[in-house]
Amino acid sequence: MKIQFLGAAGTVTGSKTLIESNGIRILIDCGLFQGNKETRQLNWEPLSVLPSSIDYVLLTHGHLDHCGWLARLVKQGFEGKIYCTSPTKSISRLILLDSAKIQEEEAEKANREQYSKHNPAEPLYTVEDAERVTPFFRVISLDKSFDLDAEISARFFYAGHILGACSIELKLEGKTLVFSGDLGRDNDDLLYEPVKPKVANYVFMESTYGDRLHPDSDPMEDLETFINETFASGGNVIIPSFAVERAQAIMYLIWKLKIAGRIPEIPYIIDTPMGIKVIDLFTENRSWHKLDLDECEAMCDMFQLITDYEETMETIYDDRPKVVIAASGMVTGGRVLSYLERYIIDSKNTVVMVGYQAEGTRGRKLLDGEKEIKLYGNYYPVHAKIVEIEGLSAHGDQEDLIQWLSKLEAKPDKIFLMHGESSALLGLKNKIDEVYGFPCEIPYLEQIVEIN
Repeated sequence: MKIQFLGAAGTVTGSKTLIESNGIRILIDCGLFQGNKETRQLNWEPLSVLPSSIDYVLLTHGHLDHCGWLARLVKQGFEGKIYCTSPTKSISRLILLDSAKIQEEEAEKANREQYSKHNPAEPLYTVEDAERVTPFFRVISLDKSFDLDAEISARFFYAGHILGACSIELKLEGKTLVFSGDLGRDNDDLLYEPVKPKVANYVFMESTYGDRLHPDSDPMEDLETFINETFASGGNVIIPSFAVERAQAIMYLIWKLKIAGRIPEIPYIIDTPMGIKVIDLFTENRSWHKLDLDECEAMCDMFQLITDYEETMETIYDDRPKVVIAASGMVTGGRVLSYLERYIIDSKNTVVMVGYQAEGTRGRKLLDGEKEIKLYGNYYPVHAKIVEIEGLSAHGDQEDLIQWLSKLEAKPDKIFLMHGESSALLGLKNKIDEVYGFPCEIPYLEQIVEIN
């Protein structure tokens, strides 16, 4: 058996892990690289194996850094099957179409305003490319083993994090391989805690927050403070958010604050068409989360839901104080950029970061105190207040990750730590050694490991 680390090795994004056994090739996740230009450039590089030689893709969940390269994979010749849960199929399709639309729009804008070094600028993939992925999806049930081959079986089990997210158990050559995917938190407001594996010879584990603990502060109290302080100064609160799960979690907390009378009577707006569609998925997939139907409806009723870009522009130029949730979460694209063009230059406004910010992204640069931000080829001074609510992350922290390993009935042969920056990978490696004494390895990009 050969394992090749084609993404999320030594970095957070671009999740792709290839397993080869007895002539069968299985790709766990097929994500987009995000972050600085050097990292993003990897998206344009061909895979080190032919996409046509891959038999199956198993998707842990529908975030862009786990499913966003599928359109390229199919365009370059993949003809196999993509297995995932029903919510993941729906979310992945939304994510891919949204990603393609944004890329097309940004390429068109770059060509029109001539701020790209490429002539012409082109999207990584088009909406048409993204639509070609849908026929390859195969929906599987939670916790039910299914055969990929006469000697290879797989099982998906609940991972929290976002709607539909799962860890994957793969049995082949007498070994059990477990891929964590992204793991949610044990005390998430909307989702149940991740299911812990009991048997694993080899574990492939995410490490996003492997070197830190989430703060004990109450995210709802932080939101209350930021909203009230900004309202008092006559400003606007802009919340860049991942459209899937985080946007809904923030809506839920703001709704609770509103019905408790703790925040003012001002417009509360969600401006992410994809995020609005995901609300419908929460309604359709109630067994996956804690919210009941009445709560979903009441929460949505207090928000102005924007889908049309003309409404976006009207909202941006409406001078009344307001709270806006807009994608994307790392400020890498989407409608939040249009809000920031107008609001980042004014000290009355507040930008609230609520999720993980990968190295090289605009979100990370803002958190690191960047004095200027580049938007659509122009530089804008950062005068708005930049704050962070780390307690709203959809990722488990070091304690959650350590607990996820606590039910293993025997010592695994090895744990491969992935999907993390260097400090997070090393921090989790040291903690696992301290608590369990399990052997850990931090693979590098393109590394091949043979398992006998």
